[in-house]
Amino acid sequence: MLGSGMFDTHAIARALTDAGADPKLADAITEAVKQAAEHGDHVTSDMLRAELKSLEASLTWRALGIAGLAVAALRLLG
Repeated sequence: MLGSGMFDTHAIARALTDAGADPKLADAITEAVKQAAEHGDHVTSDMLRAELKSLEASLTWRALGIAGLAVAALRLLG
């Protein structure tokens, strides 16, 4: 459905009516989904990768900081 960048609105409406939805309701849901896709903010895979890399770097530095504190505490106690 999303691979080509466009929704197959007919397929969405058909899936909804095949599942028992009233055709008018299926059309309304399909239109709402289409409008949300056209006007909403979308997270791309590149944006997600960048966010995950940033999170990974942050967690790495925090883990190193905790390890440093643990070593310092052990030296003080030992």
